[in-house]
Amino acid sequence: MQKKRTKKISSFLNNQIDFTLCVTVLLLLALGIIMVLSASAPSSLAESGSSYTYVSKQITLAAVGLVLMIFISKIDYRFYKKYYWYIYIVSCLILLLVRIPGLGRTVNGATRWINLGFTQLQPSEITKIGMIIFYAGYLSEHKKDLASFWKGIVKPLIWLIPPIGILFVVQNHLSVSMVIGLVTLVMLIMAGCRMIYFYIAGGVVAVGGIGAILYMQATNTGGFRMQRILSFLDPWADAQGSGWQVIQSLYAIGSGGLFGVGLGESKQKYLYIPEPHNDFIFSILAEELGFVGCTVVIILFAIFIWRGIIIAMRAPDMFGSLLATGITALVAVQVIINIAVVTSSMPATGMPLPFFSYGGTALLILLCCVGVLLNISRAGSKV
Repeated sequence: MQKKRTKKISSFLNNQIDFTLCVTVLLLLALGIIMVLSASAPSSLAESGSSYTYVSKQITLAAVGLVLMIFISKIDYRFYKKYYWYIYIVSCLILLLVRIPGLGRTVNGATRWINLGFTQLQPSEITKIGMIIFYAGYLSEHKKDLASFWKGIVKPLIWLIPPIGILFVVQNHLSVSMVIGLVTLVMLIMAGCRMIYFYIAGGVVAVGGIGAILYMQATNTGGFRMQRILSFLDPWADAQGSGWQVIQSLYAIGSGGLFGVGLGESKQKYLYIPEPHNDFIFSILAEELGFVGCTVVIILFAIFIWRGIIIAMRAPDMFGSLLATGITALVAVQVIINIAVVTSSMPATGMPLPFFSYGGTALLILLCCVGVLLNISRAGSKV
C-alpha cells in the first residue's frame, strides 16, 4: 500500500507543468501591471479624468488571460496539429476583416483593429500564433524534405507570402510581418534546414534591403519608414519631429541611473513620450527603476526563454518541440526588438514589450501561448 501511494505521488510530481515558467510569467505579469499603472496615469487622467482607466482594463484582461492560460494548459497540444491547415487559412483571412465597413477600426492612421462592440481585437496577434502552429505542423510532416533547398526552405517560405502580403498591403503593418518572418526562420533552423541556405537567403535579403533604402533615399520616397530610418541614424536632426520619441526615450533611460528616480516618479511620462504605456514602456521602467530594475526584467525574460528552450528539448515529438520553439522565439524576438528600439539601437517600429505594454489582444494571446507551452511541458515530463 505504501509503495503504491509513493508511486502515485511520484507520478503526480513528474507530470506537472513547468513551475519555474509559471512563476516567471506571474512575476512578469505583475510587474507589467504595475508599470502600466505608473506609465499610463498621466495620459489616462488627461483623456478620461481618471488615472486608472488603462490599468483597470489591463487587470481585467490579465485575469481573463490567466483563466484561458489554465484552461488551455489542460488541452493536449497535439490537438492543434490536426487542423494546422485550417488554422493557416483562418490566420490569413482574419487579417482582411479590418477592411469590412463598420467592423474595421482606425487608430493613429492605421486600420489594424476590428470593433466587436464590447471591445476591439487586433487580428495580427492571432495570426502570430496561428502561423507558429501552422509551421510546427507543416515542418513536422515534411521533415524528410528539409535537406532539400526547394522543399526545405523555398517552398515553406512561400506560405509566408499571403499573410505578410496582407499585413503589408492591407494593414501597413511591417513590424508584425518582421516578427512572423524571424520566428519562422528560427523554426526552420530548429527543424533541421541546412544553414547554408539561410546564409544565401540572408545575403539576398540584406542586399535587397540596402538597395531599397538607397533607392528610397535617392527618389525621396518611402514615407514614414524612411523618416524612421533617417531619425535612427541621427535623431537630433529632427528633434521636434521624427526624432522626438526616441530622444525622449533616451532622456528617460539616462535619467534612471543605477536605481532609478523611484516608482511613479517619471517625468517623461507626463506627455513627453507619446503613449508611454505602449511600445515605450521600457523607457519609463528604466527611468523609474534604473539599471537594476531593467536588469531584473531582462533576467526574468531570459529565464522565460531558457525554460522555453528546455520545454522544446524535452517535448515528446517534433511538433511539440517546434511549437514550443516558435512560442519562445515569439517572445524573444519581441523583447529584443522592443528594447533595441527604445535604446535607439534600431529604427523605431511598433513593437510591444510582452507582458508589459498595454494591449488587450496581445496580452490575451500571449497568455494563451503560455498555456500551450505549459501543456507541452506537462507532456514532456511524462517522457
